[in-house]
Amino acid sequence: MIFQHAARREFTQSAAGVFVALFAILLTTQLIRFLNEAAQGAITPEAVIALLGFSALNYIPALLSLSSFVAILLTLSRSYRDSEMIIWFSSGLPLTAWLRPVLVFTLPLIGAIGGLSLFVSPWALSESAEYRENLGARKDTGQTSPGIFQESSNGENIVFVEGVAKDESSVKNVFVTSAMDGMAKITVAASGHREIAENGDRFIVLENGYRYEVTPGLPEFRVMEFESYAIRTETKEMRGIQRTIRNMPTLWLLQSDQPRAWAEVTWRVGLPVSAFVLALLAIPLAFVNPRAGRSANMLLAVFTYFLYNNLLTISQAWIANGKISFATGLFVPHFLMLCFLPLLFYRRIALFSFSRFFR
Repeated sequence: MIFQHAARREFTQSAAGVFVALFAILLTTQLIRFLNEAAQGAITPEAVIALLGFSALNYIPALLSLSSFVAILLTLSRSYRDSEMIIWFSSGLPLTAWLRPVLVFTLPLIGAIGGLSLFVSPWALSESAEYRENLGARKDTGQTSPGIFQESSNGENIVFVEGVAKDESSVKNVFVTSAMDGMAKITVAASGHREIAENGDRFIVLENGYRYEVTPGLPEFRVMEFESYAIRTETKEMRGIQRTIRNMPTLWLLQSDQPRAWAEVTWRVGLPVSAFVLALLAIPLAFVNPRAGRSANMLLAVFTYFLYNNLLTISQAWIANGKISFATGLFVPHFLMLCFLPLLFYRRIALFSFSRFFR
């Protein structure tokens, strides 16, 4: 009992250290990505932290799975190197006795990975998409950066403003250009603000300005003076969350008959299942021969992890393309990896028995 408690404590400490390291790497790479988007004007600097949080929530299930796998490998490998396993086996306990402390440590993590993968990750992706949509809707007026030419949300207009009010409700000295029906249309106004029509369409309403219509190649042009002129920047149909398979709720995917929806379900269910299988595989994979190199088992473990991950990715792609059924793609990758489990346990136990026989 004391030994199992000590083993679980070491598992937890190793997993925490690995997770913090991986999470720091993830945050750094994602932060660089979002800062690059902010520098290009795709998002505002204030949106970086929110998008970074949504992105982190999406990747946490995979990080937890990898952290538990690496933690078990590191703990058991240390036991081999420090000859603690020799004492373990000499006392009559088999390698399979490690199953209990490993499962006690892993099962709560598997439950967390399942909840995050099935519910939290889709929610985070959906919130991130909605946040980006709101940024795009606000970019035409309040979020327009002064002194920068920016494309409107519907892609039909290029907007330039000289100044933005502190409350971001209005702009001044607006320049809008567009090309429609073979004509170049230029609109300038002293001020403007945003409005939403009753049907849900969004408009920039320009005040006290002029509109010039020019046909390229012809000397004639038309000038119109106006007190108020509305330019539609986004229709009701364009507005809203950009729904994709990845940010759809799991319950919605289960009710769908699309192969891509079932492929996404396969991936979400596969994350907690693979975390369980990897935890079991880590027990025999952690074997270290003190007389051989210490990195050989880690190379084999890394190869096993990438092989498993590629099997899940391939099965997801084949389900989406209709090459295999949902049941086949859901169970076959995990079954194939489980087939290696008794072989690895048998090899480790037989190897230890052989070494004891010739000792």
